[in-house]
Amino acid sequence: MDPDIRMYNNQLNQEDQAICDMLAEEISQHLPDAENKIWHAHPVWFIEKNPIVGYSRQKAGIRLMFWSGSDFEEEKLKIIGSKFKDASIYYNSISHIDKNDLKRWLEKSIKIQWDYKNIIKRKGILIRLK
Repeated sequence: MDPDIRMYNNQLNQEDQAICDMLAEEISQHLPDAENKIWHAHPVWFIEKNPIVGYSRQKAGIRLMFWSGSDFEEEKLKIIGSKFKDASIYYNSISHIDKNDLKRWLEKSIKIQWDYKNIIKRKGILIRLK
């Protein structure tokens, strides 16, 4: 894992750090070939330079976001906007993380992808990759 992600996690309070450490471990385990780094100040995992999943500390808690998550058809993942295809879930306790859900979502993130890496080149238009 990118050392900057560890630094990101380590600067959080104890509960948030535990949540982020578990998320990073699970994401890295289920997306072993994904590149990971700090992107726009938050940990993000990429497949072929396309952002797949990431997390960030927000007022509501730790937000786990899947860039193409709106197409996962998962009740627990909330779709906030309509312009992009992302969906998120917030965690405030490590006990709220369901590893089976997370594994399923990560598997879907490999199969269901929208092309975010070329969104600027396509002037905001998303095209489904897989």
